[in-house]
Amino acid sequence: MRTQLRRYDLADEAGLGRLAAWFPSLIPVREKYGFTVHWAYADYDNLQFVWAVSHDGDFEAAMAEYDPSPERAAVFSGFDNPIVKMHVSFVDKVA
Repeated sequence: MRTQLRRYDLADEAGLGRLAAWFPSLIPVREKYGFTVHWAYADYDNLQFVWAVSHDGDFEAAMAEYDPSPERAAVFSGFDNPIVKMHVSFVDKVA
């Protein structure tokens, strides 16, 4: 299983709040493509949204199917994306 840590920088609290409210609608779409969202946190002190997602198979191949999917496009439709910078990396559990 590969796990990806995703950290998003936001410009303001309002954008972070919008992202936090919208994010649950993305989870079923990710799950349809075999991903597991382990947790997500809104860090208002640092204006970051941080979450972890994994896939039991080929993560990159699953992303290649997920990214252009009509389901993903639908959930992003009309969403005013407040993210100003993304930090995305694969991580390993140590404890």
